[in-house]
Amino acid sequence: MSSTQGRHRLSRRTKIATGGLALAIAVGGIVVATTTGNTGEASADEANPAFFVDILKVKPNQFDPRPVTGASTGTFTVDCGRNENQHFNPDNFIAQPGIRNGAQHLHDYVGNLSANADSNNKSLAKSGTTCKNGDKSAYFWPVVRIDTGEEEKNEPAKAPDGDRAEAAQEAKSVQVACPDVASKLPDIPDQAMAEVDGNLDQLDTQTDEANKRIAATQGQGGADFVRNAILNPLKDKRAAIIDRIAIAIGRFAPKPPDLGGLAPCAPKPGKDTGTPAPPGTTTGGALPGQDENNELPGNDGKILRPQRVQITFRGSPVGKVVAMPRFLRVLYGDAKVSTNGPANARASWTCTGFENRVTDKYPICPQGSKVKRVHTFPSCWDGKNTDSANHRTHIVFPDQSGRCGKGFKAVPQLQISLTYDIPRDIQLGKQYKVDAFPQEKHNPLSDHDDFANVMSQRIMNGLVNCVNRGKTCRA
Repeated sequence: MSSTQGRHRLSRRTKIATGGLALAIAVGGIVVATTTGNTGEASADEANPAFFVDILKVKPNQFDPRPVTGASTGTFTVDCGRNENQHFNPDNFIAQPGIRNGAQHLHDYVGNLSANADSNNKSLAKSGTTCKNGDKSAYFWPVVRIDTGEEEKNEPAKAPDGDRAEAAQEAKSVQVACPDVASKLPDIPDQAMAEVDGNLDQLDTQTDEANKRIAATQGQGGADFVRNAILNPLKDKRAAIIDRIAIAIGRFAPKPPDLGGLAPCAPKPGKDTGTPAPPGTTTGGALPGQDENNELPGNDGKILRPQRVQITFRGSPVGKVVAMPRFLRVLYGDAKVSTNGPANARASWTCTGFENRVTDKYPICPQGSKVKRVHTFPSCWDGKNTDSANHRTHIVFPDQSGRCGKGFKAVPQLQISLTYDIPRDIQLGKQYKVDAFPQEKHNPLSDHDDFANVMSQRIMNGLVNCVNRGKTCRA
């Protein structure tokens, strides 16, 4: 390292450490309650050289199960961009709801435009999206940075104040909670698909209209007004639509029984987060956040957006899949592998052209090949819950043959692939790293990814139809 680089690194690290320490002291009580790491330290600097490996020295290790007769072999790819709108924040509304900078590292977002620590189901559903097909789901992962020790200047941080205000307002409002219908339907014959899709759209529209009416008549009519004037008529309308769905399916396949119980909706009071708080965590407050240049204590350097983001859902090698329920939360990997152990950690790193070799280290790729992260999410759902206390037990991985355990149903499996154009001299110099909690010290095994399903029932139903029919679909 040159003397100039040394001065730049010392100056920048000292500034970050000092700023982080001051903020940590200011919110010290919250820091102790919410994290196992030392928030004020800037010890996570450049990645350990031992974290890197030549991809050519990694043996092929990726082998998909052989599909059996009746497998769902299709794929559904959605174009949500690559975060061109600079939506970054160090929040995680799934694992650390209500805690600003609960992640202590910066996330890249695509899809939902408003996702932040204060997000809830209502605010997510009202948000815009970067996805071309209207999918409002939130997809987010820790950023990759190039760290040469020089003073790097990132794009200005996106101020989330408006998003937070919207989420806070939505959390206070009373809205209706209606059972998800798409996830309870059997495999839908192609001949009935258009009619079923249209009826699913009507169900979502009716829920939106009911919510608007509740908001417009807040405080009117006494305690029974919402039930008598809004929920009871909504139940009747939903029952008629659900019956039409069953009849449409029944024209070409066995008519699904017992869908009538999905008609009633209930008022959902304010303070909806959509997810239980993690054990031992106090919700609310903030930890030290990023500065105006999107740097955090221990996580600095030039942010490198992916050159390509590929979001693909695929089926099951052993049978059909069912729809994911709306607002399902799914985690990939473990951001705190040094604390929690390797049980949930996943090897994620490879190079283009070498996708059959995946490693838990940062790859050094041959000339002409690019660094790639591949995140394949769990896909066996318990059929009931959209989240769980540890955010994992409600949806787990299939076994090596692709089968789900007893009591679990296969849903479309999400795979997010992120390709980066990292100069070869930076790879050889071991000067790139993934953002991480301070105690992880940029361990590549701490790589992780988060997903919250905010698709309309129609989009999800189309996705399921695509993979179950063995089609290749792009949206």
